Amino acid sequence: MFPERFSNLPAYAFPRLRSLLDAHAPGGEALHMTIGEPRHDFPRWIVDIIAEHADGFGNYPVNEGMPSLLEAMSGWVGRRYGVDLAADTRIMALNGSREGLYNAMMALCPETKAGKRPVVLVPNPFYQVYMVAALSVGAEPAFLNATRETGYLPDFTSLSEEVLNRVTVAYLCSPSNPQGAVASREYWADLIALAEKHDFRIFADECYAEIYRDGPPVGLLQVAHEMGADPERIVAFHSLSKRSNLPGLRSGFVAAGPESIKAMKQLRNYAGSPLPMPLQHAATAVWNDEAHVVENRRLYGEKYRVADEILGNLPGYHSPEAGFFLWLPVPDGEEATVKLWKETGVRVLPGAYLSQEAGGVNPGKGYIRVAMVAEEQEMARGLNRLRDCLYG
Repeated sequence: MFPERFSNLPAYAFPRLRSLLDAHAPGGEALHMTIGEPRHDFPRWIVDIIAEHADGFGNYPVNEGMPSLLEAMSGWVGRRYGVDLAADTRIMALNGSREGLYNAMMALCPETKAGKRPVVLVPNPFYQVYMVAALSVGAEPAFLNATRETGYLPDFTSLSEEVLNRVTVAYLCSPSNPQGAVASREYWADLIALAEKHDFRIFADECYAEIYRDGPPVGLLQVAHEMGADPERIVAFHSLSKRSNLPGLRSGFVAAGPESIKAMKQLRNYAGSPLPMPLQHAATAVWNDEAHVVENRRLYGEKYRVADEILGNLPGYHSPEAGFFLWLPVPDGEEATVKLWKETGVRVLPGAYLSQEAGGVNPGKGYIRVAMVAEEQEMARGLNRLRDCLYG
């Protein structure tokens, strides 16, 4: 039988979207603006690296990442955040950041806290793995609505002492998916202080950290280092999927305190799925290269400009600080999604499919999420159709 703790899971966002739309014919050329799958070119030179090391497909991979890969990841953290992390004790390679976001919970969340069921804090809307990870360890996910009023980031200080004393993990995505909001240095510092006071860990999902409009977003590792915070409270996740347009390579890493990494490595020895060795060699080269990242960011900068030109005069339009999603207000997300598909062929995602009801409100219900991943002219066609259909 399906475990009871998973019995009330909603349908995953994209099967749910297919059920909503596939019975209807598109009202024009189909333009898919739903999934956050980068479509800019990835660094093609990795193909030669994979071919050069192809014999490695005949060997079991190094579970936590080969030393040169860990050094490349540590070097990137040093260049990006000014933090020197020992590659062998503070970093572990991941098969994409989602694996780490899930398995870190399995390795680091205790069964109880203060004799009670633990609480895991989840921003709302959220990446669905956060909720499932919490349920997998028997914790209670507590959804914190991230709205315009809260700057599209959760207000962790709004929680009661009783709840905070049961918290074991707080997830935070910055830059946020779907709103593109960025946690400031002060925001991170306040969250770290709260974690110190109430004895919980922060799981920082920073996979969009290299796609930004102006200056680079400050990160959890950076602020924790500046504060001299306990490194065991800090668990940061990064990935090549968005930074380098390589979602299929499945290269990510987790950076944390030595004891946290040790616990995650121990679990990974039993249940991990390491990256094949030829892909580890390719990932090493990609983490060491910045030129392709700069070009990728330039392309997204042009897309921010186009989106602002087309949608900037709409009431309630929020131009994202970072990431590659638009979070657009509508009366009802599902109704707007169906109307847009049937009348124009543009396919977007209802915001409610990324959030849960909390405090009697689903904060995504009045929004649609639009991915700015297509080629610029295609994206502009989609946004023009969307504007004329939903806001004309």
